[in-house]
Amino acid sequence: MAEFKNRINVTINDQHYTIVGEDNPEHIRHVAHLVDEKLKELGSRSTGLDTTRKAILTAVNVMHEKVQLEEEKRRLEQEIKQLRYKENDY
Repeated sequence: MAEFKNRINVTINDQHYTIVGEDNPEHIRHVAHLVDEKLKELGSRSTGLDTTRKAILTAVNVMHEKVQLEEEKRRLEQEIKQLRYKENDY
């Protein structure tokens, strides 16, 4: 039996896309809106870039942010572990 998938129409960088996924449609729209904002932000700082270059640089920036957040998460998890260990020592 096929799983239910949402088909959501969004606009990113003035282009229309249909995104198919199992996530909540509002979540999909929100993510598409964030991508659109990132592209526009980059475009306003770096005029003259073609769409492909803007998309690649946006992807690099988003992945950079993701890696930083993952590193911060690991650091915080380690800190929590240490605090729990200290708490259990007392």
